[in-house]
Amino acid sequence: MKIAFRMDDITPDMDWKSFEAFEQLFERYGCYPLLGIVPDNLDPKLSVDPAREAFWKKMQELQEKGWTLSMHGCHHVYTTKRGGSFPLNAQSEFAGKSYEEQYQLLESGQKKLLDRGIETKLFMAPGHTFDKTTLRALKALGFTHVTDGFGDLPYVRSGITFLPIAFLRKYAFSDREGMTTIVIHANHSTVAELKAYEEMIDANREDIVPYSDFFKLEAKPQCMPARIREYVLAFGKGLAARLGRLKNQHA
Repeated sequence: MKIAFRMDDITPDMDWKSFEAFEQLFERYGCYPLLGIVPDNLDPKLSVDPAREAFWKKMQELQEKGWTLSMHGCHHVYTTKRGGSFPLNAQSEFAGKSYEEQYQLLESGQKKLLDRGIETKLFMAPGHTFDKTTLRALKALGFTHVTDGFGDLPYVRSGITFLPIAFLRKYAFSDREGMTTIVIHANHSTVAELKAYEEMIDANREDIVPYSDFFKLEAKPQCMPARIREYVLAFGKGLAARLGRLKNQHA
């Protein structure tokens, strides 16, 4: 199995120390990841450091170097209690809203990126949550890919190509054919976490690839049994995570 990385929650006011540590790591191994850029961050949880004016130029430079960029929602603010088509979480910026609302949000995010010199046809939903309406609006706006779903290879649903993430990391490192993604939230990463990622990459060097390698693979239509299985796995994983957090709160 080939492994690529994606980094969520990339903003001008992110944890720059953590981001730059990951940047050096990926540069050293040449396995350029996908970056999920929030066009207009209004989520206080993502605001760590003072915003850097050079952020947008930095993103353009990384894209030119071979890093892949995606639009990570619009404001990264959860306004519904819906898990949508991939219910890893029970809240969303998009799922459950009307087509007009979702289209306007997506169009606004797209325009903000374009105004900053960043063009991408790849979408990353905050919290992994989206629904059929989201996909309709994305397609209408010219988006071609979504980074989400479970699987070993890209697949097509509703005219959009999905580039899957790993269900569990331990299953990603196997002898199976295919490719998947490991998700990283870099804000507040510890030295120990960074070291663990470096050891992971070093130990599996032959299987770690740039995210752009996804675009070399053929995407096939997702059959209904695979879609149902994916939904059940996402719901179960999300429920287990919520129950785990609830247990810790009462521990």
